[in-house]
Amino acid sequence: MELSQALASDEKAKHFPLTPFRILRGVICLAILLSTAFICLIYFSPVAAVLLRFFSTHYSRKVVSFLFGLWLGLWPFLFEKINETRVVFSGEHVPPQERVLLMANHRTEVDWMYLWDLALRKGCLGHIKYLLKKSLMRLPVFGWGFHVLEFIPLERKLEVDEPVIRQMVSTFTNPQDPLWLTLFPEGTDFTEHKCKSSQEFATKNGLPVLMNVLLPKTKGFYACLEILRSSLDAVYDVTIAYKNQCPTLLDNVFGVDPSQVHIHIRRIPIEEIPASEKEAFAWLMETFQLKDHLLSNFIANGHFPNEGTEEELSTAKCLVNFTLVIAVTGMLAFFTFYSFIWFKIYVGLSCLYLASAAYFNFRPQPLLGCTNKKPWCRKSS
Repeated sequence: MELSQALASDEKAKHFPLTPFRILRGVICLAILLSTAFICLIYFSPVAAVLLRFFSTHYSRKVVSFLFGLWLGLWPFLFEKINETRVVFSGEHVPPQERVLLMANHRTEVDWMYLWDLALRKGCLGHIKYLLKKSLMRLPVFGWGFHVLEFIPLERKLEVDEPVIRQMVSTFTNPQDPLWLTLFPEGTDFTEHKCKSSQEFATKNGLPVLMNVLLPKTKGFYACLEILRSSLDAVYDVTIAYKNQCPTLLDNVFGVDPSQVHIHIRRIPIEEIPASEKEAFAWLMETFQLKDHLLSNFIANGHFPNEGTEEELSTAKCLVNFTLVIAVTGMLAFFTFYSFIWFKIYVGLSCLYLASAAYFNFRPQPLLGCTNKKPWCRKSS
């Protein structure tokens, strides 16, 4: 199939028409997501991500994962239950409670959000962390959340990003800390123009010419793998494809696309990945060739092999989670506006801290240091 045929989805009609009802519903959903995020962050972050972290990074992360995992659960609820997007999982079954490195292709700006649908099913929603553009860390409210959840900010400059990756990833080496570290080795989302540039580079340098993915960048992947190898259970090769067309953030908010999200998973035991950088580069290139072939088959057949590896989300559980988040944030919002002045002072100081900490990428360190002698001790503190 020609590249232009495979990618020419922008001219397609949306799966659902953009009606006034969908616009109103989307605005309400976005307002709920923003307001609940703001309330959760300003009230819980100072305690969970600052005060508790002074005593224990491990327990601080557990509390943050639990509290903000509840809020993150609103997104899969929006996608699958409100927007009625069908998320289809295929490939290998993902066992829960593993420490893993996920690497995925990058079709569009919202790929990373659909990985929350998988993490929620595994009880690992609060444990997922991303390497993402530094500019996103400076978004009001959402950027604060990315910081609290310890996402790794990148400027897409190797000489700047590699030390940041190594410094932050080295704090994730404690095997007692659950971890789903996620990266997109292509480094940017897929477009026809970027694909042509990638193909030209591949031709000039004797590399595989890929049709549905860009050539992967090795440095970030290898840095993460090198530091975490001894504490990981596996690497998950995740391939994402969309029915109808690739969605934007607003498509998700208004529920007009996508009709289906297909997520194929291949589990790779950590010992099967070469340790040397040169061999790891060859392995990653071969992996992306397999991913490219898988996407070509998806375009031709409309599905990945071995579908149905994960069950649908429970509507009842989603509603319970939604009700709990709304109830708690509603109560805290009432205290903010209608209670003592101390609540308003607390909110103001919390906002000031979150804005500055996210901008400067600052996190408190345990006051007492590390008292045990385990090999990850110095790194995780």
